[in-house]
Amino acid sequence: MYHPSPNLLQCLYSPQRIAAVVDVLSEDGISASRTLGGADLRSADLRDSSVRVSYRQVETVFRNAMRLSRDPAIAFRAGARMHVLAYGMYGYAMLSSPTRAEVIDFAAKYGRVLGTVADIDFARKDDTVSCLFDPLLSRDPAHDVYRFALEFAFAAYQTLSRDIYGGSFRFSKLSAAYTTPPHAKTYDRIFQCPVEFGQCKNVMEFDTAWIDHPAARPDEMTRAMAGRICHQHLDRIRRDDGLAADIRRRLLEHPGRFPSIEAMAAELAIHPRTFRRRLQLQQQTYRQIVSEVRMQLALGYLRNTQMTNDEIAARLDYSDAANFRHAFVRWTGKSPSDFRNGRASSLAARVQESLADVPN
Repeated sequence: MYHPSPNLLQCLYSPQRIAAVVDVLSEDGISASRTLGGADLRSADLRDSSVRVSYRQVETVFRNAMRLSRDPAIAFRAGARMHVLAYGMYGYAMLSSPTRAEVIDFAAKYGRVLGTVADIDFARKDDTVSCLFDPLLSRDPAHDVYRFALEFAFAAYQTLSRDIYGGSFRFSKLSAAYTTPPHAKTYDRIFQCPVEFGQCKNVMEFDTAWIDHPAARPDEMTRAMAGRICHQHLDRIRRDDGLAADIRRRLLEHPGRFPSIEAMAAELAIHPRTFRRRLQLQQQTYRQIVSEVRMQLALGYLRNTQMTNDEIAARLDYSDAANFRHAFVRWTGKSPSDFRNGRASSLAARVQESLADVPN
């Protein structure tokens, strides 16, 4: 099944995944402030039920964990903390499903609402259920964040399955698209099933016997109420997924390359007129998306590198440093040098507002 790329910048998701990573690194003596570095979050935000985070913030924390931790099992440890009640009302909805098969349907349908780091599809053949995982933070199996996100997702789904099906639940097989990692033996210890790397898909399999009987605590009223709320939330998410998100992903995967709207439409095999119309339906323009990506890259270069304004301007395809500086002031209200010196996190809201003013 095709899933459009998510909007990585939209803050729609609860911070439980980030909190799980912060907690396991804290156990290893790594402070929350270091784990949250660059994510524009404080430790207190992770316990605030009103706080919502973006996939980009999740990715930042995942990358910090890979850099800070010496434990190759860190993603597994964090994912294992994602018990069913970590999903709040949606967790109760899964527990309230009439059958265990409907738990699977609910998880697949509303995964984006739950903020999972991988889309999950399910297939049933004979006596085997296959759970197919498609990571959202990277599409390249060679990237470290691709593997880290999948390890988190594999462990989280095992924890969720044991909460729903019982503590004796086991997967019968695990397949991963990335190459064999140095800590491959950790997979054997955690999942206790055959594991294959370098496969064409990311799949966890289990026996259908686990789902072929009623759930333990069915409550149709709770499930229906949560389903209505999930559906409304999913509609909101989908409005900013799809074409705009795919454009962002392509631009971010090739920083410094900003093709014309006609060239981008050709890359995506879409007629330019259809391309513009679909962006209009999402209330966005190609120029606005390019400006947003340039802003995002500029912030990253200023925060994390010693590149000069001339070098950043060249990376972002500006004719000179002066044009880059003018664009940066328009985005943030500060010059690049002032931003680099101040690193003010309070700019975030103003940046998003300025993007809405980019002319068509």
